[in-house]
Amino acid sequence: MASAAWLGSKASEINSELTSATRLIPSLKEEIANDNATGAEATVDELRAHTSAAKQAADEPLWTLASTLPGLGANFAAVAEVARSADDVSNLGLAPLVRVYSSLNWETLLPGSSGTDLRPLEAASPNISAAADAVRLSADRLSQIDTTKLIPQVAAPLTSARDQLQGLTGALDAAANASTIAPGMLGAQAPRNYLLIIQNNAESRASGGIPGALAVLTLDKGKLALGTQSSAGAVGVMSTTIPVDSEQQQIYSSRMGKFMQDVNLTPDFPTAASTAQAMWEKKYGQHVNGVISIDPVALSYILEATGPVKITQPELTALAGHGLPTELNGQNVVKSLLSDVYAKIKEPKLQDAYFAGVAQETFAALSNGKGEAKGLIKGLTKGVEEGRVLVWSGLPAEQSVIGQYALSGSIAGPSVAPAQFGVYFNDGTGAKMDYHVKRTVQLVKECAQNGYEQTTVRVTSTSTAPADAATSLPAYVTGAGAFGVPAGSVQTNIVAYGPVQAYIETATLDGQRTNFAPYRHSNRPVGVVAIQLAPGESKTVDFTFGKIVQHNEPNVVVTPTVQDVKDVILPTVNPECGQ
Repeated sequence: MASAAWLGSKASEINSELTSATRLIPSLKEEIANDNATGAEATVDELRAHTSAAKQAADEPLWTLASTLPGLGANFAAVAEVARSADDVSNLGLAPLVRVYSSLNWETLLPGSSGTDLRPLEAASPNISAAADAVRLSADRLSQIDTTKLIPQVAAPLTSARDQLQGLTGALDAAANASTIAPGMLGAQAPRNYLLIIQNNAESRASGGIPGALAVLTLDKGKLALGTQSSAGAVGVMSTTIPVDSEQQQIYSSRMGKFMQDVNLTPDFPTAASTAQAMWEKKYGQHVNGVISIDPVALSYILEATGPVKITQPELTALAGHGLPTELNGQNVVKSLLSDVYAKIKEPKLQDAYFAGVAQETFAALSNGKGEAKGLIKGLTKGVEEGRVLVWSGLPAEQSVIGQYALSGSIAGPSVAPAQFGVYFNDGTGAKMDYHVKRTVQLVKECAQNGYEQTTVRVTSTSTAPADAATSLPAYVTGAGAFGVPAGSVQTNIVAYGPVQAYIETATLDGQRTNFAPYRHSNRPVGVVAIQLAPGESKTVDFTFGKIVQHNEPNVVVTPTVQDVKDVILPTVNPECGQ
């Protein structure tokens, strides 16, 4: 009886200490978010005291003996493992990370016109990697415990701790990887040149929009400079087509290797970026180490952090006299670049010049240190999450790291979730009508049959163009029927991807079976349906995928458009299936 009472007392003590430690995590996150290094260090010290006390209680000889008992012994062992893992995480993971965080000046680490000292970031990399390894080992230890043999009072907290550690492991791995490759990519050892592509969402391409303005972005020891500027049109037609793998060429045609405007007909950004790199080097004879892509919506996020930028270049000031703003900010830049510029300026070359000029002014603000680090990081992170900021490195070692994350824009590999679907849009109008299209994408799950999942991908597109779009919108926007699409209407090739090994079974248009073009890309099923919308018209395409072997919760990735991504992707519809 005395032993049982002692064990009960120790169990209560361990639970109390671990609960107290857990309650400190929100405060720690807030302190880090608010750049409160002193507060974060104090919180970690308090957290370590709680986890140390829990570990000491679980290491008592009687508790260790109880862990060997038949039946309930597994519960004592599991509690001890949770306590040890929590102490390892606080001492080997959180404490070193907070020390690293306190030692870095995030304002000076951002690229600027005067460069930055990247040595602190390089020095921090081993500590971040060690912390990530410690947390991963703790997560692995907890994942090996069979919760089916535990009582609910132990199994539930163990499962919660395991889930939290898995999430923390992913974040720490990302931080460790970033600290490993970021110094080199920022030009710590040697200058780096990147081809900057501004995608124009007014004319959709699978990864966002048609490449518009182009420029070379140079980073030398953190010093940011914008070099040669051009446009996709100025690159011209490749005299010798850049080779693209046969699967993608079959789906997206050889235009991918002929025109800079079409390199991103594929949603696979590594393919688009390497093709763009080859085109740039062939046209201008200038080597670039990688490719960075953003869109005007991502530019708006940057401008929210930097504040407004003024149009100072004389030639652009003259263009602004057409009715375009002379000062751009996070609220007006998207409409200015994707709609107003076409209404106010008739000459395509001048439109490109305005687009390029805005990009130049924005990056000039960045290079001059305008804006604060926290806001810029927040804006860029949002752009990455929405697929509006994409990065590719021509160095295999760096690309192997980037390829693990959504930043890569890959359609295959470790960045792709097991049950991931994709819906991508390619303009078929040959114009800038996608500014006037609203879309929604929704997954509709069906009941599993014969051990296989089945999911329908529902894509609804609506033209918001005015009824008189054929005459009220500029010919450059409507296309004036140049490619067989009536002026004012918009044609889109909708491309749907399913998970690896699945099959696309049917496609319907507004509830009626319709023909679709079936393909495979990296062992993923692909279906393509073309739709045409008159002003005010709405159409719904359903792609039904079957033989899905993955039983994970599905997710969907979409082409980033003018719309907020959260307004495009609707909640998944789950069926009510009998037992």
